[in-house]
Formats: sequence, C-alpha cells, structure tokens
Amino acid sequence: MPKSISEEQARELGIEVVHQLMDNGERRFRLVSSDGSSYIRTEASSEGSWQNSHFHKELTEFYLVQSGWLVYAELSSDDELIIRYMKQGDSILVLPLIHHNLYMSPYTVTHVIKYGNNGEQPDWFSSPELDKQTKNIPESDLIRMIGTTF
Repeated sequence: MPKSISEEQARELGIEVVHQLMDNGERRFRLVSSDGSSYIRTEASSEGSWQNSHFHKELTEFYLVQSGWLVYAELSSDDELIIRYMKQGDSILVLPLIHHNLYMSPYTVTHVIKYGNNGEQPDWFSSPELDKQTKNIPESDLIRMIGTTF
C-alpha cells in the first residue's frame, strides 16, 4: 500500500503547494517544484474574464481544458493577434517567448503543466502589447470573432 508524503516532507524534496485567489476571481491550485516546473488547476469564477498577458523565456506551458470553454490569444511574430477557441478536451502547447493570454468563460476548469526552467529565476514576463489588444474585448465580441455560439 502506498505511503503518504506529508507537506513538510514534500517541501524538503523541493515541492510546494501554493493556492491563490486571483484578482479576477479565479482560484488557482498549484503544485510547484524547485526545478521550475509546476502543475496548476485553474477554476474560473462565475463571470468570464481575461487573465494577464505574459510570456516565458524558458518555460513551456501545456494547457488542457477540462470543462467549459476559453479563448486563447497570442501575438504572432509580426505582432498580429491570433485568437483560438478551445472547449472541453482541447489542448495547446505554448512555447517560450510566445506572448499569450486566456479569456476563461464562467466556471471553466483548466489544467496547466509548466516545464523547462531551471527554477533559478521567476520566468513570467508581462506583455502590455497583448493586454492592449485583448483586455478590452468583451465576451460578446469574442463570440462574434470566432464565429461560434456557446
């Protein structure tokens, strides 16, 4: 039978449990390693909202939509906005240096795996350029942009 590992033992092995209530109402449940990798379960609030646009210099992120829907936005290499609708079961791999953001519809649940950083520095950098193009797009406009009814 498997033996439990206490939170203190996990910390000694470089694993932290970090949970946060974000400003936009999302709940994030994190399992974070000292090597820079992490797992995050994100639960959207009762109102849809944009996250904060960002990029990573070394980290790769794998996003999976468990339930609900979201809009993934990124800046192309020539600074054009690319929008992708994602629903339950969809996933996307976001490589380092890609400026990206998510609009999570109400009650959406995602899983994110982050890997590829050595853990020596924070690897999250704001993308004001993408925030300017995404933060003010309301859900109704997103629905029109992607041509899908939910």
